[in-house]
Amino acid sequence: MVAGVLLGCIADDFTGATDLANTLVRGGMRVVQTIGVPQRPPSENIDAVVVALKSRTIEPEQAVAQSLHALRWLRAAGARQIVFKICSTFDSTPRGNIGPVTEALMDELGCDLVIATPAFPDNGRTVFRGHLFVGDQLLSDSSMRDHPLTPMTDSNLVRVLQAQCRRRVGLIDYRCVAQGADSIRARMASLREEGFGLAVLDAVSNDDLMRAGPALRGAPLLTSGSGLAIALPANFGIAASEQAAVLPRASGAAAIVSGSCSVATQKQVAHFQRLGGRAFAIDPIAIAADGDSVLIKIIDRSVAALSSGPVLVYSTATADQVAATQARLGTNAAGAMIEQALARIAVALVESGVGRLIVAGGETSGACVQALALQELRIGPQIDVGVPWCHAEPVAGRSQGLHLCLKSGNFGGEDFFSRAFAVLDAQSRAEPAGFMHDAD
Repeated sequence: MVAGVLLGCIADDFTGATDLANTLVRGGMRVVQTIGVPQRPPSENIDAVVVALKSRTIEPEQAVAQSLHALRWLRAAGARQIVFKICSTFDSTPRGNIGPVTEALMDELGCDLVIATPAFPDNGRTVFRGHLFVGDQLLSDSSMRDHPLTPMTDSNLVRVLQAQCRRRVGLIDYRCVAQGADSIRARMASLREEGFGLAVLDAVSNDDLMRAGPALRGAPLLTSGSGLAIALPANFGIAASEQAAVLPRASGAAAIVSGSCSVATQKQVAHFQRLGGRAFAIDPIAIAADGDSVLIKIIDRSVAALSSGPVLVYSTATADQVAATQARLGTNAAGAMIEQALARIAVALVESGVGRLIVAGGETSGACVQALALQELRIGPQIDVGVPWCHAEPVAGRSQGLHLCLKSGNFGGEDFFSRAFAVLDAQSRAEPAGFMHDAD
């Protein structure tokens, strides 16, 4: 039996944290996700802790400070390796926050070279010759180009990361990766000798990530999406186990709160409505004019509809609609107002008996989790690639805890919402098992 925290992870948003935790659980690790940096030591019988921060789009200085705080807590908990978890679409801006946070963690840990890769082939994110692809498209040709907070107009990750870093940024290309761990180690050594401090790692398949895993055993720090996590449990002698993903039985009404405006979430909202689901849109302009009155009406209507099945409350909109709202209210003001409104609605739904809650969108998830005052999530079964169900201890007056899904806006198929509840119901019909695994 492996004892103590082996892997410490710092995630720059809440959906990304559950994405990473989900991958580690599927690899057999016992994982807890904390909401922010905890005030107490980690739980016993845990292999990995993922500290979820809401630092992706804040000022770089704040993101660095929060990430260093998380790092120090994880090191005090005994973590042998640190992962700075970034989005698989490398959400960032010319100022950061990926580069500044990575370099601050490097300084704290005394690292001379850190591998960076957002590759997540299972979800169509691949890196080839240092360029990030989403499916068959370059990132800069995908819908991420129009992201309201972190528009990605350059697919060259070496160039994007170099603009944010003091250290030189190099590349470990696909030809080197294809030759295996020894080749990757040799390339890393060469980059160190040449004075590089960071290196983007190509990966076009899970096989590439599995080849990279052994080469990164013992590395103090990794900067990556959740894809690389498929190769990490084996470095600690841990094998896959279904028991690692078992959660308590679910109960209560079902609801969805969606703030993501990604193309994937737009399709999911439309699919839910086509199936006849009760859906309530929130109008940012109306909320700006008379927030309390508008929100009270939406809350009353959505709560009243809970008895007839899952209820959806959403601000999801097209890129043109988002641009029009931002033009009237301001980009930051519009985003903050919508997050606060959806968080208030989520709290009201939980207080009204919702025990199964899906939140779509990274920033929305962060706002909702903080408003619900959640401190720790246990990671359960995967719904879709990169998205699991989680369980939080009793909150907001509930006696049986809350089952929660935090979905990255870009993730999931069109039928995600209905399939998510079906996955949870199927596990709840089974007899609960322990949150344990055996390892060498």
